Amino acid sequence: MARRLLGELRERRRGAVAEALNLVDDTRASQRAEALDLLDAILAAQPDDAGWCIGVTGPPGAGKSTLLNALVRTVRRRDLQVGIVAVDPSSRRTGGALLGDRMRLDASARESGVFLRSMAARDRLGGLADATYASMEIMRSVFDRVFVETVGIGQSESEISRLVDTLVFVVQPGAGDTLQFMKAGILEWPDIFVVNKADRGGPANRPRSELIAGLGLGERRDEEWSPPVLLCSARDDTGLDELFEAIEAHRLVQLESGRARLRRRQARASHVIDALLRRWGTAGVERIGGQSALEARIDRDRDASPFRLVDRIGRELADLSGGSLDEGGAS
Repeated sequence: MARRLLGELRERRRGAVAEALNLVDDTRASQRAEALDLLDAILAAQPDDAGWCIGVTGPPGAGKSTLLNALVRTVRRRDLQVGIVAVDPSSRRTGGALLGDRMRLDASARESGVFLRSMAARDRLGGLADATYASMEIMRSVFDRVFVETVGIGQSESEISRLVDTLVFVVQPGAGDTLQFMKAGILEWPDIFVVNKADRGGPANRPRSELIAGLGLGERRDEEWSPPVLLCSARDDTGLDELFEAIEAHRLVQLESGRARLRRRQARASHVIDALLRRWGTAGVERIGGQSALEARIDRDRDASPFRLVDRIGRELADLSGGSLDEGGAS
């Protein structure tokens, strides 16, 4: 199955994308081997300039979905293929995505050049679904640009900042959130800031000024890139071309400096460490020498995909603890 799916993904078949995403999100142990084989093959052949992953996050009510919908239209005008992973709150009854495809984006996200996948956050309140990273890598192998929109609460901003190539942080005028973002250290993560709903006029200038001042006080994530603070409006498409150009400029800087490769290597390590700590805790990881030994192991086993490493080291920890590895998707 993995070999067939890999070939069909390379041909950009939409049916194969859906099948591959279902496979890595499957919680049955019987599907784990096929999912890992597919992810190993995808990442082994992935070039630095593979589909660029852009995270879109920010507080609830900032208009992330509406802005993303307008940005997708802007990207499609450049004849680029787009994939979208929309991380939704979970339904308590079904465990599935509560908002789903129906309410997130309008017809522009369902035309032939766009593929949308809604994923439930499940028990990760405010965070990312376990299969989000795997889904990103599948979409990266097929689409030119991949957007990941988070629920926008809790630790999602921190998690997504470690996994994507470019992080866009969206705020709205009048919410009074900027000071809280500064206190929480959130301003250190994004690569691009957007003050949405700029069609309101003057009120949008205040959060923009506050963000610019806050950036001047904090540390930069990348010394070669100064995060722009843009005014946008999905209602009248104000600033959408500038936002796209900023994303493309960041992409070019990251590729030319080698930072893109470094960030993806850091994303790989972060995923493995977070997944194992979540499953086994600090005490469990201590059985293989602690986090420093785990980091050395990840760096040494560079030929293995992060998903393979989670599975392999997880089995070792299960043997050491005398327990069993829980069933789960390709996390």
